[in-house]
Amino acid sequence: MTQDDKGLRPEEFGEAAEAAITDALSRPAEAHAGVLAAAGLFGVCAPEDDGGMDLPLAFAVPVVQAGGRLRLRFALAEQIALARHLPDAALRAALADGSRRATIAVQGRLGDAWVGHARQAQQSDWLLLRTAEGEGAVLVDLAGAPCQLDPALDPEEPAAWLDLSQATVLARLDADAAAALWQDLNLLLAATAHGAADGALLAAVEHTNTRVQFGAALSTRQAVRHWLARMKLFHEAGGAAIAHALRSDCAAQERTARSALALNLRHAAFIIEKAMHLHGGMGFTWELPLHRALRTVRGLDAACGADALARQLGQDFITAQEAA
Repeated sequence: MTQDDKGLRPEEFGEAAEAAITDALSRPAEAHAGVLAAAGLFGVCAPEDDGGMDLPLAFAVPVVQAGGRLRLRFALAEQIALARHLPDAALRAALADGSRRATIAVQGRLGDAWVGHARQAQQSDWLLLRTAEGEGAVLVDLAGAPCQLDPALDPEEPAAWLDLSQATVLARLDADAAAALWQDLNLLLAATAHGAADGALLAAVEHTNTRVQFGAALSTRQAVRHWLARMKLFHEAGGAAIAHALRSDCAAQERTARSALALNLRHAAFIIEKAMHLHGGMGFTWELPLHRALRTVRGLDAACGADALARQLGQDFITAQEAA
């Protein structure tokens, strides 16, 4: 991604985001939103009138990749997407300046008994979810909403299931606006998983280059080098899928980001798990926090139905071929 826009490059935003996220991680969790907002991360794609930069989505991709690589525990992709697509200017501005935090429920609709798979729901002020019909979306206030915690996937940060039957609706998105938001979210979540895989791959390379056994570094072993090469191949494939989804097709139509999300979720899980293996199986130690990256990726995969997204893409392809 090297396309200029207003004299800026996406790569520069990745470097700036990494510095801001590193600064935020050195502070208490409650200070993260303020640090990230001050660095302009939430408003990368938000309209300029709302305090944003109004840049294309390509500039947000390296920002969320940095968050995944550094294992930031924050719904950064959701905050950026909502600050770009909410219909109300005051709501967009509140997200861009960090005075409000918001997340998105990947599963559940308005009117369901319980809605879940919304990252950082306990720390958020607002939540977006699909309407009962499934075409549009609504933003609701989470103040006072009953919540049940599920620590199955992440005991350190349990998933929240919310009863939104009495929640106040703050904004509504029609079908077209909601579809645009979900498209951006899929791409940004794919980039989050890709960044998490990048962090794990870098950790594995560093460890195998510096860990000496029987008089030689682990990276000199042929089997280790083969695994690192395969991890790198999968990581490059995930990045290529994201870059492909950012470009229009031959008919100048926007490509779907669902395939990029499915590929990155699968490849990121493999890369992170193999990085743990190359570290000697240290998957759940505080000294090696790769388990947090794996929880993030597995949580995203569970939200998408635990490989259901890849199966649905395959079924859609078969159906399209049969109809052709």
